[in-house]
Amino acid sequence: MNDSAGEAQPALDEIDAVLAAANVLLRVAAQSVLDVEEIVTTPQLRVLILIAASGPQNLGAVAAELGVHPSNATRTCDRLVQAGLIARTEHRADRRYLHLALTERGRDLVSHVLERRRRAIADILSRMSADQRAATARALSGFAAAAGGEGTRDGRFALSLPK
Repeated sequence: MNDSAGEAQPALDEIDAVLAAANVLLRVAAQSVLDVEEIVTTPQLRVLILIAASGPQNLGAVAAELGVHPSNATRTCDRLVQAGLIARTEHRADRRYLHLALTERGRDLVSHVLERRRRAIADILSRMSADQRAATARALSGFAAAAGGEGTRDGRFALSLPK
């Protein structure tokens, strides 16, 4: 079977190889979340990583990122403020606009999670030859591009694929 570009469809063993790699990557990500699960929930961690990657946010941006109603975003952010992980201040020009920024404790937590992921992936890559690492990097870059982009560079996970 061919697609519109004239290329053969992926073979089952190719699909299974990508699924196996995805399983490993998901385990790496899940383990990094487990490290902080007593401190934050997964949605709270997503908010922290969003702010770390994109700078201070407002509640509308947080709600959009989480795909939730603004009242849910407010509750999530209230808990993060209470935990000392983000600071909430009113915008000087418009008091309805809340400015949400990481505290030092919040930055430390995000750094810990992302560093945990980087170390785990580096450990796996170190067990491969230089040629295998280079081929893997090229293949994964191509895979991400075929999915519609490079993905996030900040450690967040998008919950939907581009169409």
